[in-house]
Amino acid sequence: MTSLECAKKKLEGNTVCLVKGESLFISQKRGVMPLIEFIESNVDFKDYSVADKIVGKAAAFLYAYLGVKEVYAEVLSKEAIPVFKKYNISFEYNILTDYIINRKGIGLCPMEEAVMNCSSKEEAIFAIYNRYKTLQN
Repeated sequence: MTSLECAKKKLEGNTVCLVKGESLFISQKRGVMPLIEFIESNVDFKDYSVADKIVGKAAAFLYAYLGVKEVYAEVLSKEAIPVFKKYNISFEYNILTDYIINRKGIGLCPMEEAVMNCSSKEEAIFAIYNRYKTLQN
């Protein structure tokens, strides 16, 4: 079984799963919070395979920052595709959508708004952290 196949299998009951060989990281948290926690863990996620429930442009930038090699998304926004292509991250998806909506279902996800005009992973991570701090207050 490949790392991506394992990640997909482990996704059931979780929101995100990162796999490389025998190494496995999972989370049940929603949004980009698990990815922020993975970044802050200082674990080297280079060349990991990922399965995620929902991936938009913000998550795509965070995966690029983490250095993963491939991502499977149950739901993928069209805005994430250019990010994956720019950073040479292979991707698969089940459902392709125009954009990721907020939790109330009435507008764009705040993290997607934060990275709307970002063109690099460094710029995006700064925007995501700033938006996250704003939402925490």
